[in-house]
Amino acid sequence: MMPPGQMPEDRRSSPHFRHTPLQVIHIVGNFMRIWSIYSLYRYLSQTGASVVLFLFTCLVPASILFLVLQKPWKGRPLSNVQVVPSIINGGITALYFILWGKGLRSCGPLRAILAEYSGAVLGVLSAVLYGRRGQIWKKIGGLVAMLTSFYFLSQGWAMATYSPFTFKDSPADIEVQTEEVLGMTEMAVPILAGVLSALRRVIARRVSLKNQLKRRLHAITIASATCFLFPVAMWDMIIGSPSSSSEKMPFSVWAFSSTVLFGVIFIFYIDSIAEERLHVVFSSPRHLMVAGGCIIVMEIIYKMDFSLAGFLICCFILGVGIYEATSLERTRRDSSQTSDISNGILEDPIQMSSLPT
Repeated sequence: MMPPGQMPEDRRSSPHFRHTPLQVIHIVGNFMRIWSIYSLYRYLSQTGASVVLFLFTCLVPASILFLVLQKPWKGRPLSNVQVVPSIINGGITALYFILWGKGLRSCGPLRAILAEYSGAVLGVLSAVLYGRRGQIWKKIGGLVAMLTSFYFLSQGWAMATYSPFTFKDSPADIEVQTEEVLGMTEMAVPILAGVLSALRRVIARRVSLKNQLKRRLHAITIASATCFLFPVAMWDMIIGSPSSSSEKMPFSVWAFSSTVLFGVIFIFYIDSIAEERLHVVFSSPRHLMVAGGCIIVMEIIYKMDFSLAGFLICCFILGVGIYEATSLERTRRDSSQTSDISNGILEDPIQMSSLPT
């Protein structure tokens, strides 16, 4: 017999095993999203297609699917306090896609993906405005670490051609060069896109408090972003350069379908599950670890100019910066989770956590 005060071993370990399938889904979902980014980069670099026009064509079916799935016009009526910020958030989302697409083309997929974690700088801004003086210096140190990582990335530390950690024994190393050394000016485009991405996540979280409401408002946001992106895409198509003619732009079904499904639709639900059930938000070291592993696999598969040692060093510095920049919010989140466990609320299937940004 079991002592009265002792819990069964399977009961005590059940939360871990229950979350294991969700962790697998999170990893697979991020891998598919990063795969879609690499396929999109190859398509853009080989054809010279318009980034804005291609992303607009991807957002049109994505917004339709979101509206069909979530049906924001059904259920409890949405107030103007919720709808208006969601529409404004759509404008921010449209600007994010424009900057992110241009950053992807100019900087490459590795830099564009890692630059998305620059949204953690909003944690520094919140500490300056509302935080304690002791937390400000810690967050500023995290900001310096993040900027240092982005500088190393711009100088090609993650590329075998330019990395100081790669031994170049033959001239053949120069032939595999696929990307160039950039300055912080070029890196500013994807970095700004990462800040806008974090800002739109914060706005969506502040407007919607419930999970179902968040999904309905996200459908409005994506539809609004598509509308905001329409005139920009049309203008880009009208004044497009001769190099963007249809003769030189064969359509890629995989680049289009993977961007729609994995880059826009599925990643929203996967990140929502990770945030609510696994307490893994986008601007966090744990999320960076998952993305870093996926990037390594895709760099090898696509035979990119890749330096593993340089990439790991840049990711480590970036992870330290994110960890320090989100220290105050992480402490609050951990304390709330500890309180939930002590009160037996961990079994609740819907757990909401605050964003680190």
